[in-house]
Amino acid sequence: MLRFIKHNLTTIDGVEIFPMLSLLIFVLFFALVLVRVIRMSKSQVAELSDIPFSEEAAEDVKLAGQTPIND
Repeated sequence: MLRFIKHNLTTIDGVEIFPMLSLLIFVLFFALVLVRVIRMSKSQVAELSDIPFSEEAAEDVKLAGQTPIND
């Protein structure tokens, strides 16, 4: 089965650019995420880390009709 796919791909002009393009998109995405995480302030990190334990989040879960884990 792989030879059928390989044969079809070799007949397409410029197909060799797609693996490089996908790798570039992958690397750029994670580089941007890494830069954003590094540039976050300590207060933002503390606020985001407290979300699972906040009462407001537990109320949102109850409103959605689910039972919270910590009750």
